[in-house]
Amino acid sequence: MVTIQCKDKRFSNIQAIVFDKDGTLENSEEYLRNLGQKRSRLIDAQIPGIGEPLLMAFGINGDRLDPTGLLAVGSRRETEIAAAAYIAETGRSWFESLAIARRTFEEADRYIGTAPSPLFVGSLEVLKYLSDAGIKLGILSAASTERVRAFVQRHQLEAYVQLQMGVDAGVSKPDPALFLQACQVLDVAPSNTLMVGDSAADIEMARNAGAAGCIGICWGRPEAAHLEAADVAISQLDEIQLIF
Repeated sequence: MVTIQCKDKRFSNIQAIVFDKDGTLENSEEYLRNLGQKRSRLIDAQIPGIGEPLLMAFGINGDRLDPTGLLAVGSRRETEIAAAAYIAETGRSWFESLAIARRTFEEADRYIGTAPSPLFVGSLEVLKYLSDAGIKLGILSAASTERVRAFVQRHQLEAYVQLQMGVDAGVSKPDPALFLQACQVLDVAPSNTLMVGDSAADIEMARNAGAAGCIGICWGRPEAAHLEAADVAISQLDEIQLIF
């Protein structure tokens, strides 16, 4: 067990740290924004007039992605359902609306592809630093498990990360069951596990699961209002330090 110092906050008896992926380790804002815009345009091509409301629902405003918006924090399934709800408002049946959303999401995936988003600067070094200290590390994302595994493989993080977990079906963030499941896989009690994430959902999930603490990250803007519930907010990962 180790002690973690983060600004003026100290966390004792830590055995594991669980990280969110998008917006925490991976600088995926541009990719997510492009994906959301393509989804909206494809649906608007079939149902004119729905594109702009969808962009707003996704949390896209011009060249900015709202870090608290659906696309930034929701699972794929949640985003599909939201899109289907807008489609259903045009008078289509629910099943037809879901089918349209699913088809257009798949088409957008093929168009945008899987162009890799970069790691935030310094993330790899921090993961190695923590791993070398004997801390178990995991990734728990609202993205699919397949995307989490692809991310780990692409950036060659296998040596540092023992948990690669996404949301495929069933509950999503902020349900504490996800964090409890992650801790079970890591074989560490929640009370000895920290959560590091960029959304209020990450913080709520971990806190309700009895985590040792919640570190919010908003790269360059630690004062972000949506991180007020975190024990401490940081602007870069290397603010997480070990106390020996």
